[in-house]
Amino acid sequence: MANDYIPDENRYEKMIYRRCGRSGLRLPLLSLGLWHNFGDVDDFKKATEIIYKAFDLGINHFDLANNYGPPDGSAEKNFGKIFKKDFKAYRDELIISSKAGYYMWPGPYGEWGSRKYLIASCDQSLKRLGIEYVDIFYSHRPDPDTPLEETMAAIDQLVRQGKALYAGISNYSPEQTMRASKILQELGTPCVIHQPKYSMFERTPEQGLLDVLSLEGIGCIVFSPLAQGLLTDRYLKGIPDNSRAAKTSSPFLSKKDITPEIIDKIEKLNTIALERGQSLAQMAIAWLLKDERVTSVLVGASSPKQLTDNIGAIQNITFSQDEIVLIDSILQS
Repeated sequence: MANDYIPDENRYEKMIYRRCGRSGLRLPLLSLGLWHNFGDVDDFKKATEIIYKAFDLGINHFDLANNYGPPDGSAEKNFGKIFKKDFKAYRDELIISSKAGYYMWPGPYGEWGSRKYLIASCDQSLKRLGIEYVDIFYSHRPDPDTPLEETMAAIDQLVRQGKALYAGISNYSPEQTMRASKILQELGTPCVIHQPKYSMFERTPEQGLLDVLSLEGIGCIVFSPLAQGLLTDRYLKGIPDNSRAAKTSSPFLSKKDITPEIIDKIEKLNTIALERGQSLAQMAIAWLLKDERVTSVLVGASSPKQLTDNIGAIQNITFSQDEIVLIDSILQS
């Protein structure tokens, strides 16, 4: 099939890029996460259009993992199809990341952090993606039973083999991050990036992690910045039938999470956003980016329009002290 996609030639003028820790890697303020909406259960044509729109807007970082779908592996496979048809000529402009840590296949080597699993999983990801290397490869979660030295040595090996350019970790505590960073430094493959869950409603990274990342010169790329859709105007008038919270099968957000107290906070935050000339989603993303220790924010998208709307956040990532105090008082109430 012939390539029928021609990127916007002004794409890099539309985005701001931040240096990732003390590395040479620079990431767009918004990156596209393929956790949802890119599996075999989703609309492939729409997924393709979202990726086109992302690149046209200067988003050159696409974040995947071995288990993204559903089914597991299908997001990588589908991205690989789109890449082969439309993006092969632009490979050197793209940052493509993947991860391993969660369950992928039966038996003792199908998840967690053993050298056996991580290297096998990376090889499988490269095959599904149809590329020779990923730009970033993450240990997706710490393994309580495997020595951290073994997990980090596997990441180091993948970088030395040229299967990954940069080493990353995700979901590691401040203490685990510090240890992992020290081990990787000794191996000669520094940890370049950490991917934590962080939003107005999930502020755990402020309890030491961001300080460790700053100290160690590690970048930070945030996932779930909109708290699975809570930090949007979607739930202000009840729970839409087609929303994630309405789906009984969703493990990420359920009706019981949408309490009157949460709705009250969302309404108050929405008022501040409107006064700033932003949607609530845009303000929630901007609120994360106001801290320069945050390199990039991972956004998902179910349509090109949603992605375009979210990218509007970068037009204003400055907050007055009064706004910061007011937002904190709402979140802590």
